[in-house]
Amino acid sequence: MTASSTPLADWSDQRWQDLAHDWAADHLGRAGRRITGPVQSRLRPWSLVWRLPTDAGPYWFKAVNAGTRFEAGLLGALARIAPGRVPEPVAVDAERGWTLLPDGGESLRDSLARERDPAAWERVLTGYAALQRATVPRAGELLALGVPDHRPEAMPGLLAELLDDREAMRVGAPDGLTPQTYERLRAFLPEFEARCRRLASFGVPAGVQHDDLHDGNVFAADHRVFDWGDASVAHPFGTLLVTLNSVAGTFELPAGDPMLARLRDAYLDAWTDRHDLTDLREAAGLAVTVAKVSRSLSWRRALSTPDPARAGYAEAVPGWLAELFEPDRL
Repeated sequence: MTASSTPLADWSDQRWQDLAHDWAADHLGRAGRRITGPVQSRLRPWSLVWRLPTDAGPYWFKAVNAGTRFEAGLLGALARIAPGRVPEPVAVDAERGWTLLPDGGESLRDSLARERDPAAWERVLTGYAALQRATVPRAGELLALGVPDHRPEAMPGLLAELLDDREAMRVGAPDGLTPQTYERLRAFLPEFEARCRRLASFGVPAGVQHDDLHDGNVFAADHRVFDWGDASVAHPFGTLLVTLNSVAGTFELPAGDPMLARLRDAYLDAWTDRHDLTDLREAAGLAVTVAKVSRSLSWRRALSTPDPARAGYAEAVPGWLAELFEPDRL
């Protein structure tokens, strides 16, 4: 049975919970750990996360829905491809979309709340870029795991298909696209295709792209990146969309702030061995535009669930497409 054909799990079903708990307990036992108390649960339409108290500190169990089930296998693969760049799972069940992870300590967000230094992101981005480059020769392997294909050549077709999904676009709804914006997006398709071609022309190879790299998804101590459910195989620079938005929001930086340019260039430095920095900056601007469509696609996958709570997040799918007509941070 493939991940895509695995039946939908009812996370509220006691039998399912018992099965998942037994799986986590078994793998912890093999690692010499024992669960010592009740789990603490956090439920969202796309995932269920348990904090498991053990005799060696907390561990974390995560189950994801069908739209993001690839995350479990991807995390396992990244731990092998780029050791030390992501949390090393205790166990992974890729078919069921389950992962079991050790605690990674406080997040970068918590750390930055005490020490407000945006330059900390330079170290994060340098390590993350190394991870991305390590995945380039393994991109086919990641696609075979079910990681979405958001490479530049695929994106025009994906945007057209997304616009055909009028239910997801919520045209005319208070939390959806206005009819005018919807038609503007339709008219933008040829220009978007041209930008994707230009982005591809720089020859920066595709690798993993986290697509939600903000300070809540990075551990402060070692800068390991977690929560890969939005990821894709894509142009790597699309990462900068969420990251620069996060930095600007946290530190109240205006568009064009020199710190944002400094962080972008620190990240792009990993590719200057083969590409001119001026070209890389242009590619980064194009990749940020393309990533807005990627964000919309990621949200649609995450909300591919019958959970009625999905309605509280549905505006994100059309909302990210509307961002195509908004100015970027740089």
